[in-house]
Amino acid sequence: MTLPLRPPLEPQLAISRSTLPTGTGWAYEPKLDGFRAIAFVDGDSVHLQSRGGRPLGRYFPEIEFPSGRYVADGEVVIARGDGQDFEALQARIHPAASRIRRLAAETPAAYRAFDLLALDGDVLLELSFSERRALLESRLASGLSLLEQVTQPDAAEPWLRNGEGVIAKELAAPYLPGRRAGMVKVKRVRTIDCVVVGYRPGKAPDTVGALILGLYDLSGELRVVGHASGFTAAAKRDLLGMMRPLETGERGSADASRWTAGRELAWVSLRPELVAEVSFDHASGGRIRHGARLLRWRPDRDPRTCLLEQMAI
Repeated sequence: MTLPLRPPLEPQLAISRSTLPTGTGWAYEPKLDGFRAIAFVDGDSVHLQSRGGRPLGRYFPEIEFPSGRYVADGEVVIARGDGQDFEALQARIHPAASRIRRLAAETPAAYRAFDLLALDGDVLLELSFSERRALLESRLASGLSLLEQVTQPDAAEPWLRNGEGVIAKELAAPYLPGRRAGMVKVKRVRTIDCVVVGYRPGKAPDTVGALILGLYDLSGELRVVGHASGFTAAAKRDLLGMMRPLETGERGSADASRWTAGRELAWVSLRPELVAEVSFDHASGGRIRHGARLLRWRPDRDPRTCLLEQMAI
């Protein structure tokens, strides 16, 4: 490979914030729900690198890049309606080549580019983001699918209401591999009312580590959709007093999240009488991907009215 940058290369990362930065020095892009990937293109040779530095190319044979000599930063996504299907994307990381080929035809992925790190023989990391974006648009827009960008925060607000959130980028910032600088991430936060179907004991004796959350589907079945955690030490003790009168004597073994890396997830089953309002930022396949945050109890809410269709809002 004759490129001036070579893999592995750490991507620049964003700082999490609760509100969008404003002013003339910012650009805004929709936050995507995919795999961050740096593309090293040398003629017709392509090396697609994951955020963690691993090769991704074999899992996405359908993605094509225009020939040239450049290094682009972007994200691999699978479109679903107006958003992205992260669950379908995860299914693509599979050792069997036959399965990859089948899924590439059934659920094709795409690469959305948003930055340019090298072009021909030049490293562009020290250029400002506005200069790098201009080169990306002038030199590669005809062959790459570029991520939408706006310069007014009001124009980015729909991504906070209906999408995954917004990435704000400083127009004057250089590209700093591996650093959380020059970029701000504001996630969309959603709230729903869930039935507390169980709890996972905490590490300390007589405490609650997590609440197991459920919603009713249209057939009336109560389905586990995720968990809420992150409680203070005092709250973990107090929660146990609320949970124990509702214990059924059974243990749940369903995985409350598909992204828990095989950790032990046995939990104590409860009668479905408690309703909690929780906030979360990501959902996929009818499940909350990361832990939800308990906001308040809803004694006024009938548990049977807590429906799975809330997840689609």
